[in-house]
Amino acid sequence: MPVILSGGAGTRLWPMSRPENPKQLLALTAEETMLQLTVQRTRDSRLFEAPLIVANLAHADAIEAQLSKIGIVPESLILEPLGRNTAPAIALAALASNDRSAPLLVMPSDHVIADVGAFHAAIDTALPLVNDGWLVTFGIAPDKPETGYGYIRIGDAIAAGVHRVERFVEKPDRRSAELMLAEGGHAWNGGIFLFRADTYLAALAEHAPDMLAAAQRAMAEGERTARRIQPHAGHFAESPSDSIDYAVMEKAERVAVVPVAMGWSDLGSWDALHAISTCDGEGNVCEGNAIVIDSHNCLIRSDGPRVAIVGVDDLIVVASGNDILILPRGRSQDVKKVTQELEERAK
Repeated sequence: MPVILSGGAGTRLWPMSRPENPKQLLALTAEETMLQLTVQRTRDSRLFEAPLIVANLAHADAIEAQLSKIGIVPESLILEPLGRNTAPAIALAALASNDRSAPLLVMPSDHVIADVGAFHAAIDTALPLVNDGWLVTFGIAPDKPETGYGYIRIGDAIAAGVHRVERFVEKPDRRSAELMLAEGGHAWNGGIFLFRADTYLAALAEHAPDMLAAAQRAMAEGERTARRIQPHAGHFAESPSDSIDYAVMEKAERVAVVPVAMGWSDLGSWDALHAISTCDGEGNVCEGNAIVIDSHNCLIRSDGPRVAIVGVDDLIVVASGNDILILPRGRSQDVKKVTQELEERAK
């Protein structure tokens, strides 16, 4: 069963992505939104069951409308009353699963996968280990010394195409990333997982029992309608807020990685969007009402106002509503400083 995590706020793509309309609900790389593209990777009913979506309560209507538009009826929509990170979110999904022995394919809703065939092949490679009780993650083949991702040190082979995880590596500095790339034997941690629901719940019981107990109480006393599940807010708030990596994957014994090259990007910044987009002859990527004169290697995006640039290089300009973002390419991770400033001003 696909489990799609759609609770993120996507603030690094401000001003277009905002908490009330985050990047997974936006059409950034195609006519479809990021959520729609994610769901469509698993829409083949011969291979996948209907998806289970874990999302922010505030986005419920928008998500149902987007899924309906592409003809997808989810198994359930689990609506988090507040964000507690990925490990509790996945716990809710595992508890909601009708068949605890069935594999759960956990995917963020806002990633790019260009080679879906390679992704499906990696899933097939992992399934025998998953059915034997392993927790599997997919390691993305790195093509540059990226400092924005965590890494996986690939250990000994367990089966064809599957390796034991030797260790997880925190987001490195530039020098460490360069060394890992040169050394080989490392993959980016893409945050995509495959395991049985009962395997994950057993791992939580061992390594994060308070989290499991809070999720169980929240589900037991939550509200259910036709396809919506609303966990009890008070009980869910009692859960520790932690990622699946910290809560489970770094502590469990039987953790494996399937390395895969599938044209993956987490689309975590405007620089990342420029990198995967088709550029014109001058290296510019434009979407919306834009005029570009004697400029090179820029990203221009507008959902309304006309944006004109003349004689500039390596700029990112994004206009949305009443907000305009301008910064040099290579600095788009600093957008979080803008959103932090906006949060401070709103207090």
